[in-house]
Amino acid sequence: MGFRKNSIIKFKKILIYKVQVQFSKDFLKIKEGQICVGIKSKPIKGEANKEIIKKIAKHFAISTVAIEIKTGHKSKEKIIEISQ
Repeated sequence: MGFRKNSIIKFKKILIYKVQVQFSKDFLKIKEGQICVGIKSKPIKGEANKEIIKKIAKHFAISTVAIEIKTGHKSKEKIIEISQ
């Protein structure tokens, strides 16, 4: 597969963050590649993960589909990937 002359190549910018979750508080702090987020949702049927993704998306002013939890789906410590 070759490239055509004047073809445009787009590269995604990917950011990786470690996320710490606290329950019953409502906040979001970012420091040195780590996000601390407080949520009110209970960790039942993925509701807490959905709230985490929504909060982070709102903070960065991006779509929720650009955020993916890579590890820690059932843990207070998660690794997320943000595609821009």
